Amino acid sequence: MLAVDLHVHSNRSDGSFTPTQLVDYACEKGLAAFALTDHDTIDGLEEAERYADMLRRDRAGDAAGEEGQNAAPWAKRLINDSGAAVPEVIPGIEFSTEYQGHDIHVLGLYIDYHNSAFVQKLRDFVDSRTLRNRKMCRLLTEAGLPVAYEALLAEFPDAVITRAHYAKYMLNHGYVKSMSDAFDRYIGDHCPCFVPREKVTPVDAVKLILSAGGIPILAHPVLYHMSDEDLDTLTVLLAEAGLVALEAIYSTYTAFDERKMRALARKYNLLVSGGSDFHGANKPGLDLGTGYGSLYVPYSVLRDIKEVIKKDSHL
Repeated sequence: MLAVDLHVHSNRSDGSFTPTQLVDYACEKGLAAFALTDHDTIDGLEEAERYADMLRRDRAGDAAGEEGQNAAPWAKRLINDSGAAVPEVIPGIEFSTEYQGHDIHVLGLYIDYHNSAFVQKLRDFVDSRTLRNRKMCRLLTEAGLPVAYEALLAEFPDAVITRAHYAKYMLNHGYVKSMSDAFDRYIGDHCPCFVPREKVTPVDAVKLILSAGGIPILAHPVLYHMSDEDLDTLTVLLAEAGLVALEAIYSTYTAFDERKMRALARKYNLLVSGGSDFHGANKPGLDLGTGYGSLYVPYSVLRDIKEVIKKDSHL
């Protein structure tokens, strides 16, 4: 059975794999598709899609020619099993939003990341993040931990800077004993060097994703630790705004969690989505496609999402 992974991060946000490496690894893992959903950025999408297209052409040539006999084992297997040498790369994003004191994430799949209005709104959001990062650097420096914003960017080129990058920088420079130490003492919520960043609401994120022709999905609802009543209220609010699916299959869910999220999706006529939330080395033990070992997102999940896109394209 073909598997997909609809929640994956690269080093363009807080993952450790480049977009190109993700495509290679997805090939190795035998995935039929994966969604690149970096935090609040689309910077890695073109690289991943172009590289996948190049590999697809190369694999087709190898399979048809004499070189195909010497292709890598995973390439031969994928050609034989699914007819494709590389997985589909789904252009996506993960928005960090705020709702009643909760940090709520909304995924967007199949976004048109060349849409000029969408790109401008995203750029405005990133600009507000830059101002926040400069403030945090100043607070850390004043606390005796010199962190220059330019040095932070140089250490993590092409990444959208998150608090995980601060913690890694502080660890690399001997300011803290561990990344968790950095969060506990300096940059965690309510710590002295933490600066809350400007956030869009979940409804704003849903509407922004829809404006780019994408499929909005409520990411990992179980992780918000909301009451059943509050989660129902949020789900209704987002469904009315155009939410299409919620993440009912996820790396850290128990069987009970998954059943509960599937029931919530059915209650409000939403589709089910699923993904590992793969971050590479930044989430040790959590693997692409299989999470902590037992995750499985069947291709049928993606097929249902594609049916929505097909239906909307005929409206």
